[in-house]
Order: sequence, then structure tokens, then C-alpha cells
Amino acid sequence: MEPTPRTASTVKRWIHKDGAWALLLLLPNILGFLAFTLIPVVASFLLSFTSWDMLSPIRWVGLDNYANLMKDETFIKVFWNTIYYAGVSVPVGIVISLLLAVALDQNISFKKFYRAAYFLPVVSSMVAVAVVWQFIYNPEYGLLNYGLSLLRIKGPDWLTSTVWAMPAVIITSVWKNLGFNMLIFLAGLQGISDSYYEAAELDGASGYQKFIYVTVPLLSPTTFFVTVMSFIGSFQVFDTVFLMTQGGPARSTSVIVHYLYENAFKYFNMGYASAMAYILFFMVLVITLIQLWRQKKWGVY
Repeated sequence: MEPTPRTASTVKRWIHKDGAWALLLLLPNILGFLAFTLIPVVASFLLSFTSWDMLSPIRWVGLDNYANLMKDETFIKVFWNTIYYAGVSVPVGIVISLLLAVALDQNISFKKFYRAAYFLPVVSSMVAVAVVWQFIYNPEYGLLNYGLSLLRIKGPDWLTSTVWAMPAVIITSVWKNLGFNMLIFLAGLQGISDSYYEAAELDGASGYQKFIYVTVPLLSPTTFFVTVMSFIGSFQVFDTVFLMTQGGPARSTSVIVHYLYENAFKYFNMGYASAMAYILFFMVLVITLIQLWRQKKWGVY
């Protein structure tokens, strides 16, 4: 059936509208979002109220998975491990990356080389990073314990000690992600006008005072962004733990995502793992909302 001239004209006008073209161009991304993000998120939320091992029929259990998690001693342990990891790695990483950014913002030789060197771990494979740091942490011939021995200090068994395994993982994670935060802070420093520092110098401010009273306040929006993103990333840590310690020893380095992975793909407790994922989601959501609520304290509006 041939379209009438009036129909063809209406279709042509619709196609040439900006909104129609935008929708058409965005369609692949929309379909990808629906297929790989929205639908799996909704499905996992529904699965969190069920018991399913991928072989038996799905069985509705209501809030049992969430109730069982509150009584699961292993989950409580990995929950506090996650808090420990985030509470140490985020502030330490932010402070070091900020100091590096300030140092590399000065007129020093080989500035570009140092920036590239600090950013290199960010783009390096986590597998390669884990292998290198496992060698560094080796209690018998590792570089770290060798350096400590020169100071007449007996180094611990880093990755097999329930006390030192988590600090070792944190050190590796901070080193791996240092360059990314450093570049964000460098971008923020580039946006601070030299007039502020000139005015501070006229008032007799020292270098330390300029950093505390000029740099830090004017970097508040950047620091706020880095803090929010760092906390979100720290609660989702998995690859560092999985590759370096597999959650051991005695689950001293196991975090929520690692325990979730074990329940989903090792024990096939899909409903239980989905409930765990949503508890993690709400943890991240609450912390992010608190940070957004406190954003005026950061000078972000």
C-alpha cells in the first residue's frame, strides 16, 4: 500500500525534528542501558526476595535473606572489613594525592615525566599490580621486608597475617589509584588564580599558610568530588582482595563484594547474594547522601 502524500509529508516532518533524531541516535545506548543495567538491577532486586541456586525453581522467601544476613557472622565480619578498608584508604589516598598534586604543580624539572609515572599504575592491569606487590610483600625475599631488615626491623608476614593483610591490601590500592586522584587535584589547582596567592604573599603568608587558607578552601569542590567517588569505589573493591589474598587469612581481608561473589558464583546462592548487593547499594547511597547534605561545609553549592 503506497503512502498518501499527506502521510509521507507528516512522517518526513517527524523525522526531521531534533527530538526524533536525538532519540534515534541515542537508541543504541538506551537499549544497552536497558539490557545490561536497568533490567539486571530490577531482576536482582526481585531475586533478593527469593531462594534460587540456578538449577531449582525460584522460591519466594520474602525478607528471609535480609534477616539471615543480619545474623550471618561472616557477613558482619566482611561488613566491618569494608568499613575499615574505606575508612583508611579514602582519607590516606586523598591526602597523599593532594600533596603530590601540589608538589607537581610547582615549577620543577621533569614535571611531565613524574605525572606520567604516578598515573601509570592507574592504567596498569590489576593482575600485574597484584603479582608485583605479592613479590614486594613476600616475607622471605620481598623488597619491603628487606628494606625493614636494613633498619634492624623484622618485617611481618604481610599477606598471611590477620593483622597486616588488610593494611597491605590498602597500601596496594592507594598506590594503584593515586595517579587518578592526583590528576583531578591538578586540574583543580589549574583553576585557582595566581591573584589569590599574590594577595596572600602581600599579607605576609608563608607557604604553609597559603596552602591551608588559600589552596585547601578553593579546592573544596574538587575535594568533594574526589571524596564522593573514592568512597563509592572503596565500597566496591574486589579485584585487589581477590587477586592478592582471596579474602584471607581467616577472612581478615574479605569485603562485601568478595563475599557476594562467593555466594553468587561459588555457592550459587543467588537470592542471598542479591540481598547482599542491595545492602551494599543502600550503604553507598546513605554515605553519598550524607556527603551531599554536608556539601555546604565543603564550600560546594
